[in-house]
Amino acid sequence: MLALQGDEAELARMGYKQELRRELGLMQNFGVSFSIISVITGIPSLFLYGLNTGGPAVMVWGWVVVSCATMLVGLAMAEVCSAHPTSGGPYFWAAMLSRKENAALASWITGWFNLLGQVAVTTGISFACANFISTACTLGGTGFEPTPNTTIGIYAAVLFTQGLTNTFGVHLLHILNNISVWWHAIGTTSLVIAILARAPSHQSAKFVFTQFIDGTGPPGEGWGDRASHVYVVVIGILMAQYTLTGFDASAHMTEETRNAAMSGSIGIIMAIGVSAVLGWFLILGLLFSMQDLDGTLSSSTGQPVTQIFLDTVGEKGAIVLMVIVIGAMYFCGTFSITSNSRMMYAFARDGGIPFHKFFAKVSPSWKSPIRTVWLACTLSFILGLPSLGSSVAFAAATSIATIGLYISYGIPIMLRVIYRDAFVRGPFHLGIFSYPVALGAVTWILFISIAFILPQVNPVDSQTLNYAIVAVGVVIIYSVGFWVLSARKWFTGPVKQIAAEELGIDVMDPATAEKFEKIAATDTATAV
Repeated sequence: MLALQGDEAELARMGYKQELRRELGLMQNFGVSFSIISVITGIPSLFLYGLNTGGPAVMVWGWVVVSCATMLVGLAMAEVCSAHPTSGGPYFWAAMLSRKENAALASWITGWFNLLGQVAVTTGISFACANFISTACTLGGTGFEPTPNTTIGIYAAVLFTQGLTNTFGVHLLHILNNISVWWHAIGTTSLVIAILARAPSHQSAKFVFTQFIDGTGPPGEGWGDRASHVYVVVIGILMAQYTLTGFDASAHMTEETRNAAMSGSIGIIMAIGVSAVLGWFLILGLLFSMQDLDGTLSSSTGQPVTQIFLDTVGEKGAIVLMVIVIGAMYFCGTFSITSNSRMMYAFARDGGIPFHKFFAKVSPSWKSPIRTVWLACTLSFILGLPSLGSSVAFAAATSIATIGLYISYGIPIMLRVIYRDAFVRGPFHLGIFSYPVALGAVTWILFISIAFILPQVNPVDSQTLNYAIVAVGVVIIYSVGFWVLSARKWFTGPVKQIAAEELGIDVMDPATAEKFEKIAATDTATAV
């Protein structure tokens, strides 16, 4: 048997075989996270929400604050990713950073929150893409009138084609990744320059940097009238925090990345940094180019960003800019499914999801976890269905994505803080700044996890309920309840795949949990 070297040897050290095709470099790894963060997806998607929930002041300065806080989270994650570069990402880290007696539970809870966040992110991205396609179809005098049913149909078609791309186009994903990076960078820059250059007039700096708006309810019933503007500011940062989400994709792609222990970490940091600068540029460009606030808020297109395009570059120009936005959203959704499917594959490989034997398969010809690709598409479609009966469902989906992912980021970072003396660093580390950065990251995650389950619109009824708390509650009840009733008896966390198979153990069989424990005990004794 030939000795494994480099990345494959590192993966083998963690107990796994090299099954995915390892052909991505640093730029491709960065590109996946950059494409999923996709400022040209997140900002236009929630631009109406941002205008109503704090207005320009919260959108501009909230972005700055959130970017800095998110960089703390990214730095803390990058340090852990460098020590444990595997597709499992946060849920694998949680097991590795826990005490042995708590490792399986920490991994289980983290995995389910990460899965929830991954699914919700795909929902938010691809549903936004469907919404913008519906809006684009109304331009040019087509007479098309979007309805919830037609939008859901478009949403299904978008997910289906993205699933096909991840199924049969996996050899081209790294090429599409390169295209996506340039599409986002050049497309966003061109869009902002175009609307600023062609705008008949520009908003004042005072409006852009200081104007506060509370449009969270009918006149006289907004949150600002009953509580304080602070509440609106807190819930108003959702636009920024939702957009700057999904950078764990760099971790999930490490088993397909060369020099993974460094490339995955740098990919996370680069994606956050570049997106933070590009996103602020986009927000300023849109706000300065806005012609009429009331007209933008009440646009017949249903999308304030589309109205800004129409007011600045005309209908033909608006169509071109909408194509840029929709293309970016489509790329973003495609790579969200890529990341999502890798996480699900890794979790299934360790027995963490129902029917894990079925889903923990890699196509021998395509070298891709095709079954989890379609699982990701199916779950994302189901999560988008409440939009048929709720006026704030999209904002709720973005809240679910943000909460789910950041809790899954926060658990391993918190364990890194608690058991910091036992942490073995990888090639990327923060030195003396490691502990304060991790502590700041955990504090921020606790704050936003509470902020984004709060009601977003007043008055609260069945149509305006922020059902993020329902989805998060279901995951908590399921993961904790199923753990107590069953999973604690057989789920052992990330399994030592290579060691198990050498002993003739099926790594997908829960009945062999006792054998896994013996392997783990042997590994521990050897290490000591």
